[in-house]
Amino acid sequence: MMNVTVENFDAEVMDASAHTPVLVDFWAPWCGPCKVIGPLLEKIETEYGGRFKLVKIDSDQEQELSQAFGIRSIPTCVLMVNGKPADGFMGAQPEGQIKAFLDKHLPPADVLEAEVTTVEIGDAPDADDPQTRLHELQQAALLAPEDETARFDYVKLLLQLGQLDDARSAFAPAAPKAGLVRRFEALQRWFSAIEFAANYPDLTGASAEFDAKIAVSRRDFEARFGKAQLAMAAQDWTAAMDELLEILMRDKAWSEDLARKTYIAILELIEPPRVKVADGQSPPVDPTVATYRRRLSSVVLS
Repeated sequence: MMNVTVENFDAEVMDASAHTPVLVDFWAPWCGPCKVIGPLLEKIETEYGGRFKLVKIDSDQEQELSQAFGIRSIPTCVLMVNGKPADGFMGAQPEGQIKAFLDKHLPPADVLEAEVTTVEIGDAPDADDPQTRLHELQQAALLAPEDETARFDYVKLLLQLGQLDDARSAFAPAAPKAGLVRRFEALQRWFSAIEFAANYPDLTGASAEFDAKIAVSRRDFEARFGKAQLAMAAQDWTAAMDELLEILMRDKAWSEDLARKTYIAILELIEPPRVKVADGQSPPVDPTVATYRRRLSSVVLS
């Protein structure tokens, strides 16, 4: 294990990775998880007997290198191959996951100069598997930290899978853009709905309480919005939008346009990933998104 600075980075990482994969561990002395993963990485380096080289970079002392790699949280590990980032991961991963990560990229133990072992088709992960997709998006966000689409898709999938803490960490670098980028604003509103719902351990009972208030006054917009928040937290998107429409039909500008802004955020969250189409063809339209866009237009323009 070697400590790398900007002065020896080219020799110890860029040049060295042309012959042996180099795992770069970005850490800091104050970081608790770094103290857990650091010794584990050194142990694995010894066990792998030269299949990869481990180096450490103090992200506080070497801010130029941290910025060059787009490091937003630590620990972050980046595997360099032939002078380029090949893959990476964030957080203190368990030993088994680290070894599985390395084994995807390192030459076999008995032939250090061989190409990466071919994976049999039958053993290949299912591309539709959520965990496989989550790993792909994690790497995309790690290797291209300024890619807004990759980060949005990564945080969105984490929230869909209920991994709230990981989602918060992954969203942190994008949070300052929430007021400027619609997709990030949509994620921020989803986080707010989840935090709101956390105040109600019994969501069914809470929804019933809101229904009772609405029965007394159909213009109880606080109750309607609360019910929409609960539905949003539970990913019951159409129920949330139906409740928001009820507000908009009665008061389009309620609470500084809160209902409309939240409705638009939901449309952004449920919009399917954009796909490339041939020239002259229109991309496919999700029927739910199309229907609720029309409903919003009819209410707002009426």
